[in-house]
Amino acid sequence: MSSHFFNSGLSAFFSHFLIAVLLLALFIAIYVRITPYKEITLIRAGNVAAAISLSGSMLGFAIALASAIANSISLFDMLTWGSIALVVQLLAFLLTRVMLPDIVSDIPQNKTASGIFLGAASFALGLLNAACMTY
Repeated sequence: MSSHFFNSGLSAFFSHFLIAVLLLALFIAIYVRITPYKEITLIRAGNVAAAISLSGSMLGFAIALASAIANSISLFDMLTWGSIALVVQLLAFLLTRVMLPDIVSDIPQNKTASGIFLGAASFALGLLNAACMTY
């Protein structure tokens, strides 16, 4: 393995990985602010519905982000598509809230069915989001 490949490959890995982790942290920070309940506090208290819904949202975003990374031609391209993935995943919560308005009270009440539905909807939207980024 040549040192040029190692240096450029390692540099690309670290830059993409760093941006991906920052985008994931940004997604989580925004997501927990747009929901009217405190996911982290609920999860710490053992609320399974909150854990499932937040986990599904994170996984849905990570899948879409992974597709953005794999299909990008540059770091800027990856950042652009990662940002689009972030917005789409945030919309998953808003759309689910329109379909199930009581979800905002169900999650804090630990109604697992609502947590599973929200997590699954977020995961499914993430899969579709990822598929749409492939070319």
